[in-house]
Amino acid sequence: MEKTKRICLWSGPRNISTTLMYSFAQRQDTKVVDEPLYAHYLSNTNAKEYHPGTQDILDTLDQDGKKVIAEMMTNTSSPVFFFKNMTHHLLNLDRGFMKEVYNVILTRDPVEMLPSFDKVIHNPTIEDVGYAKHTELLDYMETNNIKPIVLDSKRVLLNPKKVLTQLCDFIGIPFDENMLHWQAGSRPEDGVWAKYWYANIHKSTGYLAYKPKTETFPEHLKPLLNQCKPHYNKLLKYAIG
Repeated sequence: MEKTKRICLWSGPRNISTTLMYSFAQRQDTKVVDEPLYAHYLSNTNAKEYHPGTQDILDTLDQDGKKVIAEMMTNTSSPVFFFKNMTHHLLNLDRGFMKEVYNVILTRDPVEMLPSFDKVIHNPTIEDVGYAKHTELLDYMETNNIKPIVLDSKRVLLNPKKVLTQLCDFIGIPFDENMLHWQAGSRPEDGVWAKYWYANIHKSTGYLAYKPKTETFPEHLKPLLNQCKPHYNKLLKYAIG
């Protein structure tokens, strides 16, 4: 029997990570899992004080990150698993399992991402948005001879078929045209936090055309933008598409 393939998406928030999850959910051979480490992250940080829906998340998901990863790595109920993760949810966990999975790092230009995140969690910090954690993860993978694939949200939206085909080649699965379209509305796999974050994806029926931001960048986010830019620029050098 062919070995179960496990894809771990490591994303920052507001980075089309849910779009990618919906895309992979259209495949007959794939089960998707929405942010399994979210409760582990909240229970170990002060983010529980300002993330919307914290109590529901803590009540719904296992807060023991080690147990969550063990479950991720032993579940064989599907030929392919797609785990949508936020990179900063990896808090203080052993990363040895990354050698056994296909690691996908997803980023987005902070000029576009930060204002979007700020609408839900006002005045975020570098810890909230994941950019520094992404480059730290990239360094870890290079040191440990783990080859990730890096996606940039804009490049995905500009040519979803091209980038998804490259991504599927990396994983060793055939590209499926069904990945480009889905029915509007929620999915059973959505986390309990969907009502705070997923309004746009629930209106969509496929990859939305890329549209550059037109509104002025908020003044109060400029110091954070300057912190995030070097990390984003480093990741962009590796991005496919």
